[in-house]
Amino acid sequence: MERSTLLAGKVALVTGAGGGIGRAIAVAMANAGAAVLVNDVGVSLTGEGGSAGPAEQTKQIIERQGGRAAVSTESVADWHSARRIVEAAIDAFGRIDIVVNNAGILRDAIFHKMTAEEWLAVINVHLNGSFFVSRAAAEHFRKQESGAFVHMTSTSGLVGNVGQANYSAAKLGIAALSKSIALDMARYNVRSNCISPFAWSRMSGSIPAETPDQKARVARLQQMTPEKNAPLAVFLASDRAAGITGQIFATRMNEIFLMSQSRPLRSVHRGEGWTPESIAEHAIPALRSAMLPLDRSQDVFSWDPV
Repeated sequence: MERSTLLAGKVALVTGAGGGIGRAIAVAMANAGAAVLVNDVGVSLTGEGGSAGPAEQTKQIIERQGGRAAVSTESVADWHSARRIVEAAIDAFGRIDIVVNNAGILRDAIFHKMTAEEWLAVINVHLNGSFFVSRAAAEHFRKQESGAFVHMTSTSGLVGNVGQANYSAAKLGIAALSKSIALDMARYNVRSNCISPFAWSRMSGSIPAETPDQKARVARLQQMTPEKNAPLAVFLASDRAAGITGQIFATRMNEIFLMSQSRPLRSVHRGEGWTPESIAEHAIPALRSAMLPLDRSQDVFSWDPV
């Protein structure tokens, strides 16, 4: 893989880096010159099991390509273990400059059948984990007056999806967390941005591949590898991204999108105030044309990736 010096001298912490998008980002950051703390608890996508193997494999890939890496298998979903993850980066490499909050699990279920355990497990890893790790790193970023956060959000939260109330809520919460970090830490020259990544692995189970046309489409979608998301993460972590903060991007194969953030679309005013009846007769008819449809991520991104 091509090497660069874009992140030379920097130390990056990448959570959930034992495979998929996290591994791709960790390897790309190492190839850009960063020393990388590879964090992964080694569980399945549903949160089962636990092994140092995935993180060690990522470390070996980085080292074979001439980079530097260390491993942490602590969980992001606990305040104290998240602090140990950050300390592991400092113990291994002497500092920390970049945090990529990528760790996550899925516990998909239709909302009216979702259990408390399914809800809490996903919120704890995605949203609480992003806060815990970011908060631990923030103390060091503030002292050195520099640092970059890159958080993984999802169009499941930004737009919507079926059967993912826990995941969608966590991912939209991460977007708000990132904006809050960007606002609160701007005075310390600390940046915080989000990426909503697309990868074949997230959609492979539901797309038919029976007819020649379907097989050709699946072949195109399979080119949407985790590695396609890594260049933007490396850029946002680098000094070349100075001044870019509080933004939400999406990456889909060779496409990069700047995503909108909630702002007023249309307003109505009545000097004497509103009643339920006048809202029904005046406000809603005036606002209806600007209302958003009940769409899903795949409705908004309706074309094949290019």
